[in-house]
Amino acid sequence: MQITRGGKIFTTQDGRKGQHKKVTNIRKRKHPATNLAAAVEDVAPQQHVSLTPRHYTVSIAVAGSIVLNAQSPELRTYLVGEIARAAAIFQVDEIVVFGDSSGASPSYNWGDPNLFFGRLLQYIETPQYLRKAIFPHHSDLRFAGILNPLDAPHHPRAHENLVYREGVTVDTPANSAGGSLVNVGLRNYVHLDRRLKPGVRVTVKLISSDPVGGSGQKHQQRPHELSGVAVSPAAPRETAGLYWGYTTRLAKNLTEVFAQSPFKGGYDVTVGTSERGHQSIEDADFVLPAFKHLLVVFGGVAGLEACVEGTAELGLSASETHTLFDVWLNTCPDQGSRTIRTEEAVPITMARLRPFIVKAGKND
Repeated sequence: MQITRGGKIFTTQDGRKGQHKKVTNIRKRKHPATNLAAAVEDVAPQQHVSLTPRHYTVSIAVAGSIVLNAQSPELRTYLVGEIARAAAIFQVDEIVVFGDSSGASPSYNWGDPNLFFGRLLQYIETPQYLRKAIFPHHSDLRFAGILNPLDAPHHPRAHENLVYREGVTVDTPANSAGGSLVNVGLRNYVHLDRRLKPGVRVTVKLISSDPVGGSGQKHQQRPHELSGVAVSPAAPRETAGLYWGYTTRLAKNLTEVFAQSPFKGGYDVTVGTSERGHQSIEDADFVLPAFKHLLVVFGGVAGLEACVEGTAELGLSASETHTLFDVWLNTCPDQGSRTIRTEEAVPITMARLRPFIVKAGKND
């Protein structure tokens, strides 16, 4: 079961579709960027990075059951928001929410914790100006108003002049030359060079000064109408070095976390986190192996070892958990508390791994 920036979001195990509208993700051929330095100059001071094109990816996997440790709907919502904020701060490209056992995800009187987690993650990642078009009213979103915004580059402010923007196609006819109109949060719609169904979320590269669409054929623009082409959601990161949010994926168990990786060849480096890790991040000789697609896995309330032991397909005991990972790591040695909650472990781990990630990530 996968939740992406588009696609059929949320299908229950008995085959019933969830209450989201169908929003299809468009991943198109990448188009070369032009004059990107001027287009992203407003964002660079906020990111505090050099905006070097980045081709490697960082994924995290989190047990959905951690929301059961929150005592109210408001606290459950806020917990998910803290995970999303940590992911954005440390430029995580994919969040995988997995079940703690190999069986069906249990449902509670307020709903399925994994679906709740995934739905909120996707809602938070979506720019505010697109949420009404993509998300209908749902009980899981009842307290979404208490969430802190991501404030990521793909959630632009009014004054920011970005060459890339997230949009959704609208049910408004384009001009006689065809194509589609896209709401990208600006005063006017953007004209795409090809016809797409309404309700499609798409990453747009603006070419307002160029009356030629991506197909190379001229079209007559309406007054003040912008032009654009659909590009891959990875294009801002790979071309301009901009962090462009995360995708969300649901996995029934740990087996699916690895087996259903969206990347060709899967994850080439995996990190398991535990206070019983064989390596400490403070070891003088600790290094992160070079990677193209990194996965960092966090356990649930009882820890990652309990998740592994409860996954029958793996056939591993808790003491054998380390065999699943390339790196079995303790990121907070000498902790003062008996336990570190997952919502605390995620920012701690990603903050401490950050310099190693930047050094080990492959950009070729």
